[in-house]
Amino acid sequence: MKLKKWFTGMLLLLLLLPLLSTGAARAASAAITLELDGMTVASDVPPYITAKYVTMVPLGVISKGLGAQVQWNQSTRNVTIAKDGIELKLTSGKKTALVNGSSVLLDNAVVIRQGRIMVPIRFVAEQLGLQVVWNHAAKQISLYTGAEPPQVRDPVNPTVPTVPVPAVPTIPAPTVPSVPAIPGAGGKAMKGAWISTVFNLDWPSASSYGKIDQQKKDFGSLLDKLKAIGFNAVFVQVRPSGDSLYPSSIVPWSKVLTGTQGKDPGYDPLKYMVDAAHDRGMQFHAWFNPFRATTDSGTAALAANHVAKLHPDWIVKADSKLYINPGIPEARQSIIDTVLEVVRGYDIDGVHLDDYFYPSSAFDDDSAFQTYNPKAIVSKADWRRENINDFVHELGNQIHAIKPAVSYGISPFGVWRNINKDATGSDTSAGVSAYDDMYADVRTWIRQGWIDYVAPQIYWSLSFEKARYDKLVDWWVNEVRNTDVKLYIGQAAYKVGDLHQSAEWQSGEQIINQLKYNEKYEAVQGSILFRASDIVVRNPADLSSLLTFYFKP
Repeated sequence: MKLKKWFTGMLLLLLLLPLLSTGAARAASAAITLELDGMTVASDVPPYITAKYVTMVPLGVISKGLGAQVQWNQSTRNVTIAKDGIELKLTSGKKTALVNGSSVLLDNAVVIRQGRIMVPIRFVAEQLGLQVVWNHAAKQISLYTGAEPPQVRDPVNPTVPTVPVPAVPTIPAPTVPSVPAIPGAGGKAMKGAWISTVFNLDWPSASSYGKIDQQKKDFGSLLDKLKAIGFNAVFVQVRPSGDSLYPSSIVPWSKVLTGTQGKDPGYDPLKYMVDAAHDRGMQFHAWFNPFRATTDSGTAALAANHVAKLHPDWIVKADSKLYINPGIPEARQSIIDTVLEVVRGYDIDGVHLDDYFYPSSAFDDDSAFQTYNPKAIVSKADWRRENINDFVHELGNQIHAIKPAVSYGISPFGVWRNINKDATGSDTSAGVSAYDDMYADVRTWIRQGWIDYVAPQIYWSLSFEKARYDKLVDWWVNEVRNTDVKLYIGQAAYKVGDLHQSAEWQSGEQIINQLKYNEKYEAVQGSILFRASDIVVRNPADLSSLLTFYFKP
């Protein structure tokens, strides 16, 4: 009996051995390595990826590998990291950190694992002014101290270096530079990239707070990289949270410049950015979040002249944010005034709005509906759409009255209406739609000619059945047919290489195939990719090289 059990056990072991070996090989291959300027950084405890795909490393990597001063306070469970005038304070289990005293959200809190204090490496490294590049295939994090990463090698054939993208010399541009179509593959006229400033996502970095020269250098470097790939326009967020990246008589300075809202950064960032873009022959479009007042619901850190403090009666809390109520005419005009301040004062090529109209969640505007409804519209939904229509129409009229050559466009949610709600809607089944949930009647804007272009955010793949990229492009092409409204397609570069996303997003070919699909239609006059640092800094699956090859003449 014992012999039979022993024989059965050995048989099972032999059967499982190949699987166990494969699992061990996979585990070994999944080990994460770190490099700093091409040199391996040792780690006594292996880095690991959290459920939210944040890479955590032991504190020793920060002190020994990056040369930062670190301190752990056992009683308060605080980590302090300091280097080159930057001080970070993180607390075990807390989802916010302090960067030189300013609160910043974290994707993952400090944890203790295997007796080691583990910190999120991308957050720490970027705050210390390093560039972070994640190579998914090689499971490698590469950190660079210079403005440009060194020449990298082809992972397929490591003995053959890849050809670095050459820097593009600056060329003086006319006052309002035109963007010519480039012949051949990728020959659409608009090759745009969104540059997000909110949360210091693309520019400026939190490590550059109050550092004028660094902010200018970083922005110029970002433009040079985009230009080298083939981009010819940038859409820069100049009003991220009811504030501004320019000296305004209406709204406060944005905190993304200094860490404190309302604090003068010591220069005019918008003028610098417009000039820098034009010097490189690129268009500059000023991107506004229209009705978002804040990115959270707190008001303590807001400047005294922020709209939420000056006009609390205009503010509605929704989605853990504060919104300016579109139903109040004076509130709508205040936003128009902030946009016109930029149109009058700067040599911008365009005014660009995103989809921050009404939120798609509950919005308490019963009082405004009763008070500001002169047309006696019965349905609140129709009244909301009418408010947004009035805003879009009036803003366009006033922009073009001041500067007719300035392009005025909007980037709405990619689904106008699902076909189950409207037979003329797209063949989609999205959970929300622009018309029904954001109260954005984009069809009316197009048919009335109130906007110069529309750039729907079609952030889904070619195989996502609920909202397929190709079906939506087909639908928007039909919407602009026989109108003078240009069509650009907003594409989701940020999804490439994101492990949260499905398999088709793990390759940069998804974006390239979408661009190729756009070529099917003359009506599609270009694309805008979201967002800049996902292309030129994170560069997943070598997306920047794929785009360079596609865009080249």
